[in-house]
Amino acid sequence: MRNTNPQKTWRPLSVVIAGGGTGGHLFPGIAVAGEFMSRNPRSRILFVGAGRPLEREALARAGFPQRIIAIEGIKGRGLWAGMRALMKIPGALLRSGGILADAQAGLVVGVGGYAAGPVALAAWFKRIPMVLCEQNSVPGITNRMLLPLAKRIYVSFADTRGNIDPAKTRLSGNPVRPQILAASTREAGGQGPFTILVVGGSQGAHAINLAVVDALAHLRRGRPIRMVHQTGAADREQVAEAYANAGIDAEVKAFFHDMASRYALADLVVCRAGATTVAELTALGKPALFIPYPFAADNHQEHNARALVDQGAARMMIERDLTGAGLTRCLDELIDDADRLAAMAARSKSLGKPDAAKAIVDDCYQLLGNESCI
Repeated sequence: MRNTNPQKTWRPLSVVIAGGGTGGHLFPGIAVAGEFMSRNPRSRILFVGAGRPLEREALARAGFPQRIIAIEGIKGRGLWAGMRALMKIPGALLRSGGILADAQAGLVVGVGGYAAGPVALAAWFKRIPMVLCEQNSVPGITNRMLLPLAKRIYVSFADTRGNIDPAKTRLSGNPVRPQILAASTREAGGQGPFTILVVGGSQGAHAINLAVVDALAHLRRGRPIRMVHQTGAADREQVAEAYANAGIDAEVKAFFHDMASRYALADLVVCRAGATTVAELTALGKPALFIPYPFAADNHQEHNARALVDQGAARMMIERDLTGAGLTRCLDELIDDADRLAAMAARSKSLGKPDAAKAIVDDCYQLLGNESCI
């Protein structure tokens, strides 16, 4: 483990990281957890979430323990499902309080997702300092409710919307896992095949998969193309067969555990616009074609993408306008314009905050009045 400042010995902390559910909430939490451990390996990190398979697998790979609370989302669930979810809140709050006591928590970090709510609220009742990480340009419903209770709010976008107290807000950026950051040291495709990474999130994106399949027959082949495509489980066989029929070199998997190596060689990334994806792309300086998920809460993915498009770091296609022919035209334009891609990459890199996790942990130590001990 590294010590980020050789002049300081950082005292160990007991930190509970609450939330998750999706990679967009969970992976920034893992990055922050790793940074706490790098300061002092005797720190204790505990994740608390709803126990989704993605959480269990990702945390097991990262080596962090997790405790589970019985909690469900409320928004968009319908009357009876919403009432059932509401009835679980008191029990989740009591269990969260017990978990915080067992962990002897000195700090709670909320990373978004409905599981963060009861834990953060229990921390407030127990007067345990609680901070929030808001990854998106439009805060989610859980974080919106918790904003008044937080000691700090770490945001990823300068124009993050909502009623956020400026005195508590820090523009930290969205934490990116170290293994992803390591990809920035590797060379992209260079003189080899033009490599396009297609990734629709941890579950894939059916609309993107279909559009890519439709586009394959029409792509110009002035330069050899290689595709790396995360499809999700449902579409993997169909997409792999389409690449084979089109005679295009492709690596097709339902899910890539090693995204760093795929990012490293990508000349262009076709993707959704979740906050973690945006943070990873800008930290690495990768040009992107965003196709935002149209049903994201408060349309936050389109807002995330727009922040990069307006700066010349990316292009965007709205899903309702997505067709194979339109995707083909866009890809052909970008493949044929090396200067434009280079400019997009440079703008993307200029927007990145690869030290976000460090900035958040620095500020947490300052907040606790425990910057260092000798």
